[in-house]
Amino acid sequence: MSLKQKYKYRRRLPHLQADNKPIFVTFRTFGRWILPSAARDIIFDCCRKEPRIRPFALVVMPDHVHVIFAPTRDAAGHNYALPEIMQSLKSSSAHKINKLLGRRGPVWDEEFFDHAIRSPEALAGKIEYVLFNPVQNRLAARPSEYRWAWTEIAFADEGVRATP
Repeated sequence: MSLKQKYKYRRRLPHLQADNKPIFVTFRTFGRWILPSAARDIIFDCCRKEPRIRPFALVVMPDHVHVIFAPTRDAAGHNYALPEIMQSLKSSSAHKINKLLGRRGPVWDEEFFDHAIRSPEALAGKIEYVLFNPVQNRLAARPSEYRWAWTEIAFADEGVRATP
């Protein structure tokens, strides 16, 4: 099997998700395009308002997005599937971004990376990673200074990391 075939096979593996468990997802811009501020506002709002998810935390970086969420349920009581959620989120935000900027073409890479979160400790660690990503990349001194970082989980002091 060639490296290209192996990569394509791995990209097509199913995404496993457990009911009512948070998922950590990362997706990138197409060609590592740097999102202008207005585009970051759009994807930030889309992630917070996507009806198929209950977001816990998110950060919109210049060329990628990290979001932690739990899928919501459809009318039949089933969790929305991760590929359906991501297609909706990426499609709606791409249309809005392209319209706003008067451009055409892809905004997001086709693929995304996901990780099931299995414990409260893992959730706290991933939320900390998401919130401190702009700090580690020298985009802000503290998470609260970065306009596109958000969590639903309150923490009293930024010296004390996010805890559920």
